[in-house]
Amino acid sequence: MVSETAYESISLDVTDGVATIEFHRPEVYNALNDTVMLDLLRAFDEIQLDRSVDVVVITGEGDDAFSAGADISQYAGSAEEHDPRQKDRQELFYEMYRKPFECHAPVIAKVNGYCVGGGLIFAMYCDMRIAVDDAKFGVPVTDIGQIPTGNSTWRAIELVGEAKAKELVYTAGMIEADEAERIGLVNHAVPRGELDETVGDIVDAIQSTGRSAVKNSKRAFNHAVDAQSAEENRAFESEVWWDQFATDERERLVDEFNDA
Repeated sequence: MVSETAYESISLDVTDGVATIEFHRPEVYNALNDTVMLDLLRAFDEIQLDRSVDVVVITGEGDDAFSAGADISQYAGSAEEHDPRQKDRQELFYEMYRKPFECHAPVIAKVNGYCVGGGLIFAMYCDMRIAVDDAKFGVPVTDIGQIPTGNSTWRAIELVGEAKAKELVYTAGMIEADEAERIGLVNHAVPRGELDETVGDIVDAIQSTGRSAVKNSKRAFNHAVDAQSAEENRAFESEVWWDQFATDERERLVDEFNDA
């Protein structure tokens, strides 16, 4: 079972197969410092050990921000002052970003406000992003003389295409939620009063299907993202298809469908 206590900067609640993670740094727009990073690494490791978790929902405390990204105070000073600590930190950040992508269960970023920089990179590694319609998105790293990290250049191109990804970074611009939805960065942009219901409906829909089938579908999708060729991907997909076909869940649901 997942331990839900002893986190310093986040909370973790697991109820009826739904793990909810909430950032708890509203005074700094839920910025991602070392403490948040280490808490998230531990939380996802615990979730990974609990296969009864069907869905993970991540959000930020308050109404202002999902996460405003990295804590910029950690980047002050010369490169010499940061070597090798900053290199090690970036490796840990990448490990943190990959956690929702590699999690056995679908992960939904419930974006309740600003989703910027490292906060947006983290959300991009989630399976889905549901946002309030007044949320704002951007990766303004060039504004502080840096470039995107955490393999986010690759991930952003996957989600929104090369031209739009470059525009967002080169201009350090921010986009509104409706634009984020239009370019495929978020799945849905909804009025603030509908956010809980929209996310809840998606969670319910996931839990009403074959739960093992959903998790094996995620395995197939994730492999497709990094596959070297269509043929190599087809071979892996076929293996996962058979893994799922051999489950009691598949046999039961097919019988229920045929008996309906």
